[in-house]
Amino acid sequence: MLFVGTYLHPIGADPNEPVAAFTEYAADRLWVASHLTQLAGVALIVAALLFLTQQLEAGSGASWARIAAGGAIASLAVAAALQAVDGIALKVMVDAWAAAAAAQREGAFQAAVAVRQIEIGLVSMLSLSSGLTAIVYGVALLLDHMYPRWVGGLAIMGGCPTMVAGMVLAYTGFLGWRWRSICRRTPFCSCGWSFLEGTCGGEVESAEM
Repeated sequence: MLFVGTYLHPIGADPNEPVAAFTEYAADRLWVASHLTQLAGVALIVAALLFLTQQLEAGSGASWARIAAGGAIASLAVAAALQAVDGIALKVMVDAWAAAAAAQREGAFQAAVAVRQIEIGLVSMLSLSSGLTAIVYGVALLLDHMYPRWVGGLAIMGGCPTMVAGMVLAYTGFLGWRWRSICRRTPFCSCGWSFLEGTCGGEVESAEM
């Protein structure tokens, strides 16, 4: 469902050009539905991670798995806040801007930009929390012998660049996404990037266009 929601998300406009981006968002009739679908997909991922935690309870990585489960739940909460801002609040603001009279458009535009900045902050926090969660799950998997060790290594290798992405976002906003093509060429990073691209509402993809 995460990928379905991301597929439905418009990615034609550069998010670094707010006028073009907001125009595209205002015209999209599936905006709210696509973001709620993304949130449902994230919830399913977290449910799978909690199931993994139960499997690891009997092993030597149980303590790490419990910490990771807390991170997964926290990440879901941040993802829900992100979709509330990006999927609902931002849509209301860009619709108001698109329908505003000429004298009111500048004020409506600045209000929409302010909501966008909150979105960027939440994307950054989600990237940091989900990346750290992946790393902790990786440690738990390495300590446990239920799965091959490369699975834990893959989780760690995917979580590290996801956390770096959160730092880049915190300092540069969506401008920092232009380096994401380097990470996507690394197989170990693909899982982390797939998760992050979905939860960021498609802006990661469109920033590269």
